[in-house]
Amino acid sequence: MTADPVTTRQSTATAEVPATVRASLSPSRAADFKTCPLLYRFRSIDRLPERPTVEQARGTLVHAVLERLFDLPATGRSPEAAGDLVAPQWDRLVTEQPELAGLFPADGDPAARTEFLRSAAALLEGYFAVEDPRRLEPAERESLISAVVDDELLIRGYLDRLDVAPDGALRVVDYKTGGAPREAFEARALFQLKFYALVLWRTRGVVPRVLRLLYLRDAEICDYSPDADELVRFERTVVALWRAIEQATEQQDFRPRPSRLCDWCNHQALCPSFGGTPPPFPAPTVTPDPLLDARSRPAQPGADE
Repeated sequence: MTADPVTTRQSTATAEVPATVRASLSPSRAADFKTCPLLYRFRSIDRLPERPTVEQARGTLVHAVLERLFDLPATGRSPEAAGDLVAPQWDRLVTEQPELAGLFPADGDPAARTEFLRSAAALLEGYFAVEDPRRLEPAERESLISAVVDDELLIRGYLDRLDVAPDGALRVVDYKTGGAPREAFEARALFQLKFYALVLWRTRGVVPRVLRLLYLRDAEICDYSPDADELVRFERTVVALWRAIEQATEQQDFRPRPSRLCDWCNHQALCPSFGGTPPPFPAPTVTPDPLLDARSRPAQPGADE
């Protein structure tokens, strides 16, 4: 078992998977391994259940509203229209992901649900402070993209939004519901977008002109322009990361890497750093595609919000 096994000749959103491919990796799972190898094991190999948090659910809701916003005619994409989408989109998400209902049970405090929806609407106000959706017609939204690197590794993930200019230039846009990171953590925040940029370059032959992070809480924009040489280096980094995952899997050795992010981890009780014991290493098996539930299993706070 290496990274996440895939079935050969499987169809993806961009192309048929070559028979040489034997593993897949998403930016969320790559970020897990970079953050803490044991966290990667718990999520990708043991597949331990995680109860969604209010913060994660809020991010999912805001992403859903922004996706649906562009279904409206351009002239109708107003803050009021976005606000009107909040409650029905939450109801839809709860229907599709029943585990979300546990956050605000029917016999609980109704004011908690009301405040939750209000806080999501407040983040949408941050969106309108930095962009005017009436002037945009995204080429793709919530789109699954994939590419093969090193002949054997399929890298893929979901784009929040892809804009294509009349001259063919690409802009990758990612919505972040957390606060804008300090400068020291900017590279971490851009890791996911560089992942997408590499996929787009390998599949479309175009290096995205802009990678854009929209921090809705702080109403801030972070733009970054990669070049081909940088993406070549990044590809080597991704392949090296995958080979480290392979080695850890073969040796059944995923060690914890304590950090401030441990405060948000669902699995402290099983972590040796907190006096716990991981479950027995599971037998090798072909597991479900990790991207089918990518939206319900986000990375650690600050990595993939």
